[in-house]
Amino acid sequence: MTSNTAKILLALGAFALGTQGLAQAEPKTEAATSEVATVGEKAPDFVLTDIHGKNHTLKGYAGRYVVLEWVNFGCPFVRKHYDSDNLQTLQSTYIGKDVVWLSICSSVSGKQGHFEGEELTKQVVEVNGSKATAYLTDPEGTVGRAYGAKATPHMFVIDPKGTLIYAGAIDNRPTTDKGDIKGATNYVRAALDAAMAGKKVETTVTQAYGCSVKYKQ
Repeated sequence: MTSNTAKILLALGAFALGTQGLAQAEPKTEAATSEVATVGEKAPDFVLTDIHGKNHTLKGYAGRYVVLEWVNFGCPFVRKHYDSDNLQTLQSTYIGKDVVWLSICSSVSGKQGHFEGEELTKQVVEVNGSKATAYLTDPEGTVGRAYGAKATPHMFVIDPKGTLIYAGAIDNRPTTDKGDIKGATNYVRAALDAAMAGKKVETTVTQAYGCSVKYKQ
């Protein structure tokens, strides 16, 4: 094997490792399967526990807008939005408008993004400064699969009647560059603003981008 061939093979291997775990949702609508939450239909109820040991259910927030944010603090696409305070600002803005914001981590124990005990609280509150209503853990992946969550971040917006009105990416800039946030179309903001103003949500399904959800196999 020549030295040039060896360098090429090493470069290809590095590229493969660097892209491993990244995911974009398949180009299908959420209605592609009846087993997954469908935009325009009732969002699946669930019971998940927050970092303080309190249970949260979707039906417990009936009558309010709810945002579900699939999160993994180890993912560079998630880091983009937390290191820039983009997500914390969105959380604070809409919680101030009586929206419920639930961050959900479906990473299984031992995988990227999974934390427990004091370290979990530290990551959510101190390191990342989450402003979400609650940070919920879904280590079995039951809720993530029910919603068809494929990436982090993967966003879902539910109206006061419990209907799923948006599912997909946080915005239209599928990069890890914080500089791309300015000028991006934020689909979550657009869906909430339109729905809360009594207007039609123009974009209801988009292709989520980010790291693959680290589900239990």
